[in-house]
Amino acid sequence: MARKIFLRGKWRTYSKLGRGRKKKQKYRKATGIHNKIRLEMKGNPVRVKIGYKGSNKEKKIIVRNGRELEKAKKGEKVILARVGKKKKLEIIKKAQERGVIIVNANPKKLLEKMKKEKPEERGEKNDKKENKSEGTK
Repeated sequence: MARKIFLRGKWRTYSKLGRGRKKKQKYRKATGIHNKIRLEMKGNPVRVKIGYKGSNKEKKIIVRNGRELEKAKKGEKVILARVGKKKKLEIIKKAQERGVIIVNANPKKLLEKMKKEKPEERGEKNDKKENKSEGTK
C-alpha cells in the first residue's frame, strides 16, 4: 500500500501554499471553527491521525563512521548521517566493498565529483592563506 500524502487545506487555491510548487506543499494542522478538514467532511483531504503510519519491516541503520557500517549486512539499506566529505568518501568506499546500499547518497556521483577536483588546487588555496598570514606579522 502506498503511503498517504497529507497536504494543507486549500493548497490548490494559492500558489504560496504549493500550487505548482512541490516544496511549498506542507501540512498544517486544520484549525478554525468551520474548517472542513478538521470536521473530516467527505471530499476533503484526509487529516493526520493514528493509523496512517507505514510499516517498520525495513529498518535502516544510521551510519556516522566505519565501525557502524560494519554492523550492516550485505544488501542492507543504510542512511548516511551528517558527515564531512573525507569520512563520507571512506564510508562510501567501504559500503561498496561490503555490498551495502546507501539510501540518501549517490556513490557514483560523489566519487566522480571528487575525481574532478584536483588536489593541486586545494593545496594552492592553503598556500595563499599561509602567505597572507606571513605578510601581516
